[in-house]
Amino acid sequence: MKIFILFLLIIATLFFQPTHAQDTSNIATKEDIAEIKGAFDGMNETVTEMKNTLDILKKIKISGYIQAQYQIADTEALSSTALNTYPIGNFAGGSFPTYVNSRFQLRRGRLKINYDNDVTQYVLQLDLTQNGVGIKDAYISVKEEWYRTATLTAGIFDRPFGYEISHSSNMRESPERSRMFQTLFPGERELGAKIELVSENERYNWLNLKAGFFNGVLNNANENDSRKDFIGRIGFLFPFYEENFEIDCGVSLYAGNVRSNSTEVYSTINDATKKFTRDSLSSNIGKYFKRNHLGADIQMYYDIPSLGGFSLRGEFITGTQPGTASSNSFYNPGSVVSPLYERKFYGWYINFVQNFGLSNQLLLKYDVFDPNSKISDEHIGATGSNLKAGDIKYSTFGLGWIYHWDANVKFIFFKDFVTNEKVNNTATGSLIPFKKDVKDNVLSLRMQYKF
Repeated sequence: MKIFILFLLIIATLFFQPTHAQDTSNIATKEDIAEIKGAFDGMNETVTEMKNTLDILKKIKISGYIQAQYQIADTEALSSTALNTYPIGNFAGGSFPTYVNSRFQLRRGRLKINYDNDVTQYVLQLDLTQNGVGIKDAYISVKEEWYRTATLTAGIFDRPFGYEISHSSNMRESPERSRMFQTLFPGERELGAKIELVSENERYNWLNLKAGFFNGVLNNANENDSRKDFIGRIGFLFPFYEENFEIDCGVSLYAGNVRSNSTEVYSTINDATKKFTRDSLSSNIGKYFKRNHLGADIQMYYDIPSLGGFSLRGEFITGTQPGTASSNSFYNPGSVVSPLYERKFYGWYINFVQNFGLSNQLLLKYDVFDPNSKISDEHIGATGSNLKAGDIKYSTFGLGWIYHWDANVKFIFFKDFVTNEKVNNTATGSLIPFKKDVKDNVLSLRMQYKF
């Protein structure tokens, strides 16, 4: 019996020992559980990091466009030493080089980065062309969170004046802005800060306001005086949904100052003689002169059944614009000492676009800019008038066709027909070519890619 019991114990030991050892190896220890838990926690952290990264990437918006074009002018641009020289294409993408009447040009090459964090934005836009790289936009915007109505913007951005300034170059039908805007607001941008008020509530979004203060020296120059320029626009939106019709309009104001670095100032036109009055007092150095503009704009949109939508846009601006003898453009003296000419001006344009289906558009545009509304053409260049090339009035008729290849590519065929005032027959020097209408029409063939 004892032998039998001893035999059973030996069998049991041999049978159960391997199984017991195997079971022991499969039992998780505390260290194993901690390791597994750590692995899960690590995976969760990785997933969280990936989600955070994706959330950030979704806030970053990258866009841009390239405009490549070929242009043909009526005649070759001549050397500045020639008596009959005059600028060609200055308002069609830049003056043609000497002895050139046709050119390929990379008009714009924009790359824009926008970090949109709902109520805050960071925007940086560069312009890359054959002339180099330049900054177009660099600003910060912050919107208040309570009513989401007021936004503060600071940096380099579009001047809040009128409509055409803020109408993006990749959306605009004409290759360039009107002569009036290129003269008064070259480069469109300025360095400063503005407040914008527009409600997200449909009951109140028919009214909007943009206003701010700026250096008044263009976006790529340092401030050169202690005064700031005010620019603002109040806009109104009137939609008529049932009629497929909409009206957008506004009134704008520019109130600024220009510091004179010269003793010579030509600031008054004598109503009887139609001549500039010359002032050469030493007190003119450091004296400020007004740069004031008042403008009104309107845009109308209507969808014609079975044909397509059309838009009719127009603007009118009048005011006082300081300049030089040869130029009525934006005056930024800096360290340059040149006589200052103060002129009363007016300008306007009207722009008509008719869509034909989804791919084709017809464009008609007419603009006028008179830099000196106090005089007529026969006074320019007259003996003792002190009226120069900066006083010549221009009218431009533009005719174009736009073809949208797809959502990204479009082709623009556009011809500028430019007419200038004919100056006095006794005019001499640089005014000689303007005794007749100069040959400065330009044909532009443009291809654009936008993403």
